[in-house]
Amino acid sequence: MAMRRARGFTLIEVLLATVLLVAGLALAFTTLGAANRTAIRGEAMADSSEHMRAVAGFLRSRLTATRPVAFAFDESKGTPIRFVGEPDRLRFVADLPDYLGRGGPYLHDLTIEGAGDDARISLALSMVLAGQTIEEPQPRPPELLVEGLREARFRYRALNEEGRLGDWQDKWEVSERLPLLVEVTLVDRDGRAWPPLVVSLPLAAQVDGAGLTVQQL
Repeated sequence: MAMRRARGFTLIEVLLATVLLVAGLALAFTTLGAANRTAIRGEAMADSSEHMRAVAGFLRSRLTATRPVAFAFDESKGTPIRFVGEPDRLRFVADLPDYLGRGGPYLHDLTIEGAGDDARISLALSMVLAGQTIEEPQPRPPELLVEGLREARFRYRALNEEGRLGDWQDKWEVSERLPLLVEVTLVDRDGRAWPPLVVSLPLAAQVDGAGLTVQQL
């Protein structure tokens, strides 16, 4: 019995198999690339969210620790300066924890710098002693807290004449007292707004006829 000759692949079959293989590989690489880009975006968003939480937590802890301690004296009014609040600058006194390498009351100077999509917030620290800011022999440069912001703003709130919470103020006019609330508004350069940060100052004080009275919120 004669053996049949083994039949091989035709050129068309080989080409078709090659095309299918290339298409499969292209689809696989496209899927892997999309998955990789998604993972990178997810990691970047996670890092951004973590940085956002860290900055917000730091600002909250520092503002909550604000003390009604004078760091300068207003010669025109004859009153001590305990808090200075502007839309782009915030100054107050709070104790620094020992793990930061400095103890005792320090003036915290938060400044919003830059414009457009490159706004940033920096923090400068100066020692406070006997109601005055002390110039250190080797002052440390300001620390950069966050950058790449489209919008950044500070606002302040206090009791009105009726003893109720008043409107938000862009500028704190009564430097010898602390506001009851401080609001920090931040927007990334991509337009994403940070979660609202409104901090109450536990040692917010009001000056009345009897002197300095601490009001706990």
